[in-house]
Amino acid sequence: MVKDNIKVGNLEIKSRVVMPPMCTSKVNNGEVNENLVNYYRERAHNRFVGMIITEHSYISLDGLASTNQVSISKDEDIEGLSKITQAIHEEGKLVFAQINHAGNKTNVVDRPLDVNTMSKEDINHIKELFIQAAIRAKKSGYDGVEVHSAHGYLLNQFYSPLINKRDDEYSASTIENRVRLHKEILEGIRKELGDYPLSLRLGGCDYQEGGSTIDDGVKASELLAPYLDMINISGGINNYTTHVLQQPGWFSDVSHLVKEKVNIPVMMTGGVKTINDVERLLENKDADLIGVGRQLLVNPKWEE
Repeated sequence: MVKDNIKVGNLEIKSRVVMPPMCTSKVNNGEVNENLVNYYRERAHNRFVGMIITEHSYISLDGLASTNQVSISKDEDIEGLSKITQAIHEEGKLVFAQINHAGNKTNVVDRPLDVNTMSKEDINHIKELFIQAAIRAKKSGYDGVEVHSAHGYLLNQFYSPLINKRDDEYSASTIENRVRLHKEILEGIRKELGDYPLSLRLGGCDYQEGGSTIDDGVKASELLAPYLDMINISGGINNYTTHVLQQPGWFSDVSHLVKEKVNIPVMMTGGVKTINDVERLLENKDADLIGVGRQLLVNPKWEE
């Protein structure tokens, strides 16, 4: 099953293994360098990898999650990003860009953006930043773009009742309100880029009392699926690990149920170490695409 083709929007991926976005801290001032290009080229060469989603890139300086993060915040970034996409394409693989705003989860911004004090003008500005970043991704040669709403970053902060204490239409009072900004961003990208392949990484469950639940993750996925070509399930405020499931496929408790409810491909990452892990998760219908992260991070020749 690993080598079975799958359609994501208008793309055909030739393996169900995806290298998910992982921060490398290989750049300075957000600028792509040869070291980063070679890193992606080596991993795209792996025969099991069908697609790479590159590390989360910041859409504006006030959304910088950490130093040495890649920028997609200005048109001048396109030249460097194009070198990454060219290297991956030369290996015959597909590549998505992941675009992100850290919100108040940043250790480098003096006055972080706070979900609960953002004005409507602030929200509209954020929407435009995501849309412009998606446009840059396409201009840089990416085959698609993924909006990041997981691991406690800005959009995940709107989604999580642990963080979101607003009292307007973006409040945590209903699941529709919690994903309203997601929907508006996705609609805005669609309006500008048409059928350009579009994914969302959703931190479906917080795995904490009072936080988002597995049921929330399923409902949110159903609400957002009409605007997407793929949904990528991960952790919420708990970041990218969980102690709820110990076996490979940490977020399969959410992704399995999402897959039953949506008609687009579902991706899931979490603790996957071997091809046998990938096969088991696919056979169990836990997801359509399986992210292999840390293993590829440390070893581009994983399983070869």
